[in-house]
Amino acid sequence: MFVDRKQLQEILKKATQHARKQAKESGASIYYIKNNRRIREDAEGNKFEIIFDSTGERKEFDYHE
Repeated sequence: MFVDRKQLQEILKKATQHARKQAKESGASIYYIKNNRRIREDAEGNKFEIIFDSTGERKEFDYHE
């Protein structure tokens, strides 16, 4: 069975929604890239931007869209 681009996008959208739901239910954070920024979203929906300073130390800051 072949799927076209539109069908593939819908499959990926549903898979993403399912993964987000499972992470939220288990209390896990999800990580993704948005606007060229690394984002961590916790189970409560709080978003944090992740950066690494010049020494490689990881830091998180509140992310506001």
